Amino acid sequence: MDCDTTPAPPEKRDPYAAWKIRNYQLYAASWFSMTFAKQIETVAICIYIYQTYHTAQSTEQGALALGWLGLVQALPVMVLAIPGGQIADRWDRRTVVTMTLAMTGAVSLILAAAVYGQVPNLWIYLLLLAGAMGQALGGPSRTALLPQLVPGEDFSNAVAWNSTVFHIARVSGPALGGLIVAGTLGLPAGLSGVPAALAIVVFFRVVAMATNMCLPRRAVDPDRSATTISLKSLSAGIRFVWRHKPILATITLDLFAVLFGGVTYLFPIYAEDILGVGPSGVGFLQSADAAGAIVMALLLAHLPPIRRAGPTMLWAVAAFGVATIIFGLSPWFWLSFAMMFVAGAVDNISVVVRHTLVQMLTPDSMRGRVSAVNNVFIVASNDLGGLESGVTAWLLGPVISVVGGGIVTILVVLGAARLWPQILHIGSLQDLRPEEDAEGVGTGN
Repeated sequence: MDCDTTPAPPEKRDPYAAWKIRNYQLYAASWFSMTFAKQIETVAICIYIYQTYHTAQSTEQGALALGWLGLVQALPVMVLAIPGGQIADRWDRRTVVTMTLAMTGAVSLILAAAVYGQVPNLWIYLLLLAGAMGQALGGPSRTALLPQLVPGEDFSNAVAWNSTVFHIARVSGPALGGLIVAGTLGLPAGLSGVPAALAIVVFFRVVAMATNMCLPRRAVDPDRSATTISLKSLSAGIRFVWRHKPILATITLDLFAVLFGGVTYLFPIYAEDILGVGPSGVGFLQSADAAGAIVMALLLAHLPPIRRAGPTMLWAVAAFGVATIIFGLSPWFWLSFAMMFVAGAVDNISVVVRHTLVQMLTPDSMRGRVSAVNNVFIVASNDLGGLESGVTAWLLGPVISVVGGGIVTILVVLGAARLWPQILHIGSLQDLRPEEDAEGVGTGN
């Protein structure tokens, strides 16, 4: 009897599997448009606020004003993301995303008019707060919508490409926004400056809403939609994350790493006062971070799935801390640009691992609420990190703020590996499957 013991060749993976799904194409177009708009808005408002305070008062006051921008972006998510997760699990997610995009688009239009009319900065903060409320309520629905559109075997591929789309917007949005604000594109005076940049924001938020409306609606389980909202149902996502240590460990690691290591909100200070490259430099620094993330996302999409995802994530976050330290000490724009490129590349490894874990280990009935918890962690790290950076730069100076944050990031990696050794045992992302909770949390109750 002839027995062939030659191992079968590994199944070839299609790196473009997600793009062959029409619903993913629509989702990606909407995702690009809303991210592109958000990036232009962030750059334009950061430059506007910093120049206002820097001209009238001092660099330190400008740093603190930038920190307050982080706070007003974070507060709505801290308060509304958990209810937003409940909404995502009770109602049609496409409809929820469409309605919240309409809300943020209306706020963007008012914000553009407010900046054009040079209203007091307090109104700018309040409008940003209102826009962040819409994003907080719609974020969980948008995140939980993706697994409905892509088969499980292609989901990690979709996450990698989704990250690519996000970071393409993060490259092009800040660069274009900075150039429009600086007036270096050779456009007429009426098409330059902060109001013109914000008008583009309005346009792309309308595009995002229109594209999202083309996605199919999904019938909601009547029993689930009729369930009374209670403290128990609202906190179900928190309980699920707490009991599933791989999810808790990865999102907590990312929280503290970006909370202390993020430098985005200090880009206007570095560009203006340390590197001497002006408003356009703000956009290019932010684009460098995104360009590195794009390169890494393309590599992750074409390479086999990460087989030791946990240890790889730890090394990536440690490298993020090292790049942050070098950026903080650099007096040269080219070196600062390169370090932001590296930071974006290694951070994207963490992003892909975290998002895949959160979505693939969570039952569909819980994805909205678990995504809401994840969104709270993300915004707490990004926007409260902006507040932390602004306050420490105000107290100690921008260089100490950035370098100290990079050092703390490396310490966080060491602490996470010791506190949650489960991270070291996270293997291939392709093998992940939803887990039901022993106490019924995974049932959607």
